[in-house]
Amino acid sequence: MIIELHLLQNVAPSCLNRDDANAPKDCEFGGYRRARISSQCIKRSVREEFKNTLPARTGVRSKKAASQIAEKLAPLFPGKSADDLTQLGIYISKAYFEKKDAGGKKSDDGGDDKKTELSEKSDVLYFYDDSELELIKNEVAANKELFLKIIEKPADGKKAKKDDKAEWRDIIEKIKGKPASYDIALFGRMMASFPDKNIDGSCQVAHAISTNRASMEFDFYTAVDDLQKNDESGAGMMGTVGFNSSCFYRYSVIHLDRLKENLKNDNDSVKEAVKAYIEASFTAMPTGKQNSFAAHNPPSFAFVTIRESNTPWSLANAFEKPVKPTHQKGLVANSVKELNSYWASLNSIYNSRLGLKAGYMFALPTPDLEESDYSALSGYKTESLDTLLSGIDSVLSN
Repeated sequence: MIIELHLLQNVAPSCLNRDDANAPKDCEFGGYRRARISSQCIKRSVREEFKNTLPARTGVRSKKAASQIAEKLAPLFPGKSADDLTQLGIYISKAYFEKKDAGGKKSDDGGDDKKTELSEKSDVLYFYDDSELELIKNEVAANKELFLKIIEKPADGKKAKKDDKAEWRDIIEKIKGKPASYDIALFGRMMASFPDKNIDGSCQVAHAISTNRASMEFDFYTAVDDLQKNDESGAGMMGTVGFNSSCFYRYSVIHLDRLKENLKNDNDSVKEAVKAYIEASFTAMPTGKQNSFAAHNPPSFAFVTIRESNTPWSLANAFEKPVKPTHQKGLVANSVKELNSYWASLNSIYNSRLGLKAGYMFALPTPDLEESDYSALSGYKTESLDTLLSGIDSVLSN
């Protein structure tokens, strides 16, 4: 079973997601230039919203896992210095996330291990959550004497034996716990060194593209030096920033069976994660240049389907030909009209293969939007986001 989310979001002049040239991202679709917001940017804004609404079920993406591990292990090793604990955290994070020989490497001539230069900050962004750190803590607590050898110099002044190193690495590498955070369960993670710790994301997010042809514009700005004398001319600073205004079509799909697997078959967690993701998709906004544009415009139209199918269908082709406003209807109303027409065509041809279990639709009421504009979707009409979320919760509870 899958849940698909189709949103139309008309955004005022903005630069929500920039490319390497500091200009708003765009692309070509249907032979025309379109404004674009990358899926990475959208997922980031959703994760940030999770931090506000569900902090206990949100993961961390960081190069500083070693510091968090050290902090978590501190109660197990009272009296040990911060440097010792940090060193322990570095060794464990390398072993858990990268499968590297964190304790050193064998010299070519078969001599003693050479010390590997280690940094508290990794070169790799790890994606993890607190439940994994708790598993690590529990394993270290169960084998405390062995892990002490990493940070304690033996009485004879010799290094820890090679067998000891191999043993503690095996303990860390074999931890199989799955993260419990919703963002990792939804968006997945990839660890090149540890394929068995990879998590296939249950949510696919498309790049948002404009239903209309994009027109790139530039704002020339100047800043005045407050201490400039009246007889002095010129600006203290000047520059340009690119922006556009577009109606975006946003699409994403959640594979419920995979989400359930990622969340350890906990049905309550699955329902909460789905509702949190859908709500965040409406309320979260990318933060790019918002101090300059304040483009905080919620979606104007939403269509959510629950389908007994493993074949997702984006409705982006409804906008292969760019939508234009007319004297009678604005850009949003005409975009709704095109989406409705494309869904009707899709439904008439593939009806038996849609496997539609439930559908929910709502639109912000505007003078130019008539019920005939979404006639093929009117049977799914609901009153608000709250009733949409309640309906989804009811379906997932059965």
